[in-house]
Amino acid sequence: MEATQPLFDTGNTGFMLLATSLVMLMTPGLAFFYGGLVGRKNVLAIMMQSFVSMGWTSVIWYICGYSLCFSGGEGGIIGNLDMAFLAGIEPTTVFAGSARIPVLVFCAYQMMFAIITPALITGAFTNRIRFPAYLIFLTVWLLFVYFPFVHMVWGGGLLAKWGVLDFAGGIVVHAIAGMAALAAVFYVGRRRVADPGMHSIPLVALGTGLLWFGWYGFNAGSELQVDGVTAQAFLNTDTAASFAGITWLILAWTLEKKPKFVGLLTGAVAGLATITPCAGYVTLHASVAIGITAGVVCYFAITLKNRLGWDDALDVWGVHGVGGILGTILLGVFATKTINAAGADGLLYGDSGFFVKQLVAVTAASAYGFLFTYVALWLIDRVTPVQTSETEESAGLDEALHGERAYD
Repeated sequence: MEATQPLFDTGNTGFMLLATSLVMLMTPGLAFFYGGLVGRKNVLAIMMQSFVSMGWTSVIWYICGYSLCFSGGEGGIIGNLDMAFLAGIEPTTVFAGSARIPVLVFCAYQMMFAIITPALITGAFTNRIRFPAYLIFLTVWLLFVYFPFVHMVWGGGLLAKWGVLDFAGGIVVHAIAGMAALAAVFYVGRRRVADPGMHSIPLVALGTGLLWFGWYGFNAGSELQVDGVTAQAFLNTDTAASFAGITWLILAWTLEKKPKFVGLLTGAVAGLATITPCAGYVTLHASVAIGITAGVVCYFAITLKNRLGWDDALDVWGVHGVGGILGTILLGVFATKTINAAGADGLLYGDSGFFVKQLVAVTAASAYGFLFTYVALWLIDRVTPVQTSETEESAGLDEALHGERAYD
């Protein structure tokens, strides 16, 4: 009697459950990272904005998010509602790829990406946005920015059909979130009450460690199975982060005369953001170049931001926005099919057309993320005040908005 193939590949399924757990851990990591960077009176408010996304985004994902991202609309901008409330997905339903994992596992994995992406934006408007406005913004931004770009890039939509690549979220996560953060900075304006900031660098370090750890699931897990590309993405992730962090440290030491710990941590996160779209498509040597470039470009992007007086409190634009855009463009330079046959050859390997596609796609996505966010905040302001009052800023958002304190 001929042996039947098991329904699921247990190795791939186990790996993807682990990767899903790692990506989930990134959102608490982000909360610690941001929480350490703000003053003592605003710790809980900024951390809550990350944690509430874990709950509310999961609700939206169940109701319609997964369906809008991954059903129907082939070659289009957004999916349909055929799988709303996860209709038709059974425990035995197999994901329609080569990995032979349950659809439920893929659904959970992608949900973790949806949770952390809007949470990234919150670092830009820390101490300045009211909680009801944030909840409305979180909802509309997922529906009209995040879900369409997931569908267009990862759900067989418009950009995927055009040949645009994004291994783990250069466009889908970092570019659109970073540019949304910049739009929020421009709309909400500068803080009216000076915030001492960075009340706990050890919390920043803890958050960075959790983010870096979780990023292996973020990038390596995006292969959706265990193979050579998985290993390549894993090592590329660590290499780019390491080179970016050390590059940032050297720059700060040279220009600011001190080897700054927060600079090392910020540089590592910039490297992680920049390698994200490239992780499974480039060589290890390319990841070194990408990491160094990320350290330099993101460092000077933040320097420029400071000179221009933009109050991007936690440097979301300079790290995630610039990093995501830079990584997407560098993918157009360094991508090679010798690493991933499902990928493309970049500019260095003779395909200038792919480079142009990456450049056009990330420019259009960034512009849309910026414009939609600005207009959305203006509209929300007509319904409920977006910006906190000077009195609330002075008292601290923990006490003023939530009636709680992080410290006695």
